[in-house]
Amino acid sequence: MKKYHWLLVLSIAIISSCQRSNSPSQIEAWTYKSQHQLRISAHRGNSGLAPENTLATFQKTLEMGVDFIEIDVRTSKDNQLVILHDGTLNRTTNGTGPIANLSLSEIKQLKANKGWEAQFPNEQIPTLEETLQLVAKWNKQKNTKTYIYVDCKQVEPQPLVSLMRKYHLDKESVYYGNDEFLERLKTVDAQSKRMPSLNNANEIETKINRLAPYAFDVNWLKMNAQLVHDIHEKNIKVYTDVLGPLDQSNNYKKAKELGVDLIQTDHVKSVYRYFLGN
Repeated sequence: MKKYHWLLVLSIAIISSCQRSNSPSQIEAWTYKSQHQLRISAHRGNSGLAPENTLATFQKTLEMGVDFIEIDVRTSKDNQLVILHDGTLNRTTNGTGPIANLSLSEIKQLKANKGWEAQFPNEQIPTLEETLQLVAKWNKQKNTKTYIYVDCKQVEPQPLVSLMRKYHLDKESVYYGNDEFLERLKTVDAQSKRMPSLNNANEIETKINRLAPYAFDVNWLKMNAQLVHDIHEKNIKVYTDVLGPLDQSNNYKKAKELGVDLIQTDHVKSVYRYFLGN
């Protein structure tokens, strides 16, 4: 009874400390993480409160206490690393054409706020360095830590790793890309947490031998208990996307039941609220 009493007192003290130092969203994240092993990545940094792949939405998702912010890294004409999902500027900015054709100074003249002009009139395409600065500063101040899920769209391994190391985000972050890129990344940084895609169980051994992955990004439509078991048997994590029409509570539930390690979502709050019953 005495042991139970002290555990109760300790739990109350921890929650009280979180309430004093964190926002309601951070408390929600802490509560979720204390009860569930399934980790969460915010796809394109999506918060639902700001335009995708911008510093504004990254800040919002940091406040939500996500485990990872997924970003899409590309290279400008003058070899600067920037954040944009599409190869062209048309969908999310007031520019047109390939981003690779512009220098960083030209990119910074654009607005990355299409559809959000009134709420975010001055939002720009961020650089990778600006993004890492934001996350590193946050992690120094908060109880919950957030890392980067790097979707390596159009980038060379060496400059990418150099920046990640500069902000001490290289060890815990994960790198997704095609197999050829991940093989080159392995040469540059053997300790990097590489994550190739997996569409077929028959690919497991080949990709392990070639890439020594930390995790597999498993196609959700191919996900089953045996596949999760087989990957875990190799001491490799199972990450997956539940996006678009898949981004719903029955799939959050299934991912947890299967023992998936991380889901990527556009609706972080929905995942929390489903599991916390809010």
